[in-house]
Amino acid sequence: MTAKTFPRTLLAGTIAALFAATSLAASADLSSRYVDSDGDMVADIPADASQWADPDTLVFAYTPVEDPAVYADVWSDFLDHLTEETGKRVQFFPVQSNAAQLEALRSGRLHVAGFNTGSVPVAVNCGGFRPFTIMASEDGSFGYEMEIITYPGSGIEQMEDLAGRQLAFTAPTSNSGFRAPSALLLSEYGLEADEDYETAFSGSHDNSILGVVNKDYEAAAIANSVGHRMLARGVIDEGDYEILYTSETFPTTAYGTAHNLHPELQEAIQQAFFSYDWEGTQLQAEFANSGEAQFIPTTYEERWSVIRTIAEANGVTYDCD
Repeated sequence: MTAKTFPRTLLAGTIAALFAATSLAASADLSSRYVDSDGDMVADIPADASQWADPDTLVFAYTPVEDPAVYADVWSDFLDHLTEETGKRVQFFPVQSNAAQLEALRSGRLHVAGFNTGSVPVAVNCGGFRPFTIMASEDGSFGYEMEIITYPGSGIEQMEDLAGRQLAFTAPTSNSGFRAPSALLLSEYGLEADEDYETAFSGSHDNSILGVVNKDYEAAAIANSVGHRMLARGVIDEGDYEILYTSETFPTTAYGTAHNLHPELQEAIQQAFFSYDWEGTQLQAEFANSGEAQFIPTTYEERWSVIRTIAEANGVTYDCD
């Protein structure tokens, strides 16, 4: 896959110029269902012990992907470890969409989850999600870049060529799959979605990539970490698509718990993530393809500040009640 000449720092400059009046430390916008007494922007564990959930079976979901069955196998070693650390049976929930994952969290049917970058604020504010970790490389670096891609011979040679063409996004809540690229195209190139170019929503980065490769979409905005893993698995081949643009680095999928799990259970779940030995596991085999090798602590307040800024610039509000 060959990159074009667009600098990866362009989006950083675009965001800085476009959102100069917006505070990176945006205020929390939690649903009235939750309380944030310590000001960390996420829902507190309920003070009333009668509201704590202590299920016999923990339900775990990874962010929606094109083939959830693949990731049920990828996560199987980790889920065995989670069982050992918590003493709970653990069930993998193959979610089909961001909306389904959020609804499962809100309804109390989902207990531990990985939400994609752009969905984290929605999950925090509307679902009581308490993120505490992300994947990182061995040296502690983390993140991914948003790319805009097209297939060879599409006639789209530069970003301006997207005018009058079709661009696939993943979902409205996705950072790299919608919010960041739509903000970039409007502010830097004067291209507005559904006015200057046609939009489609594929449902996942996998679907967007395969849609471009199969020429169902003329172009797409994706998270490049997904493309790297698909290439390593042999799902796509080198040269199947061309990269028009690469962004700055964003935080990747956040893992966390439902806010109302028993405090000791939440601690045990966190311990499971941080004590997990990746060596020789299916998780290592899959995520090494995007350079990830461990779980490190994270906070929503700090790491998601730029994502909240992008969401605010897109006019996103959280009317959850």
